[in-house]
Amino acid sequence: MIYSEVLVNVTSNEDFHKDLLINALSEIGFDTFEDLDNGFKAYIPSSALNLEALEQLKKTFEQMFSFSFTTQSIPHQNWNEIWESNFEPLQVANRCYIRATFHEPQPQFEYEIIIDPKMAFGTGHHQTTALMMEFMLAENFSGQKVLDMGCGTGILAILASKMGAKEVLAIDYDDVCYDSTLENALLNKTNNIEALCGSKEVIPNQKFDIILANINRNILLDQLDTYSVASKHETKLFLSGFYEDPDLEIIKKKCDSIGFKYNGHKVLNAWVSAKFVFSNK
Repeated sequence: MIYSEVLVNVTSNEDFHKDLLINALSEIGFDTFEDLDNGFKAYIPSSALNLEALEQLKKTFEQMFSFSFTTQSIPHQNWNEIWESNFEPLQVANRCYIRATFHEPQPQFEYEIIIDPKMAFGTGHHQTTALMMEFMLAENFSGQKVLDMGCGTGILAILASKMGAKEVLAIDYDDVCYDSTLENALLNKTNNIEALCGSKEVIPNQKFDIILANINRNILLDQLDTYSVASKHETKLFLSGFYEDPDLEIIKKKCDSIGFKYNGHKVLNAWVSAKFVFSNK
């Protein structure tokens, strides 16, 4: 597969403007980003690159900030060099250590996760993934049945398994993410993770104790009704992939209407992760 690299130069003094743009690009098919001082590099399969959509984004954000971009094609065989050069080990809450296969182990951490991200989203470096993991580390997963929607690399599913979950179902519509989750589960010797390729339609007719969904606001709003069907009384729902303003209030209103009661949220650079608890009474 041939990928396109888009070099984006952002003219702004606000760091969160880059996050806004990255989120918008992820919704039109970009799946990997590399941070730079004055912008970032974004990657997308060349067949999915839509220059008109990029130009439309310039108009969308013109009242807040401006950006310019240049594109070039890169051979698939160079892809590993790109993410390996940009993937540094990460610590979360001083309890979890996330590394790639080429980093040295750090067995002093309570949880060590090995991630070979390739072209799938979710190394723990994005704010939403880190926020979700912080919430998870404060939760009891022992013996729990867990659903991970939009699993990406499988990083949250793997953490749930390592924290004692009885069984974990990881779902993503992208076949690259599906394959990546299976490979990373094997790397981490987490043999109770099942992966499915699809979206809300492949969620089985089962009830889960904990549901994790790090996607984006629009997809979450579309899928929340299905999550409620897969919940029982006191199922915990953790959501991320959206912003504090205005997204959080929109998400809270939808959740409340279908039985998920707001229980708190975390914020990092305008990104949000929120906890809800389902009540069927």
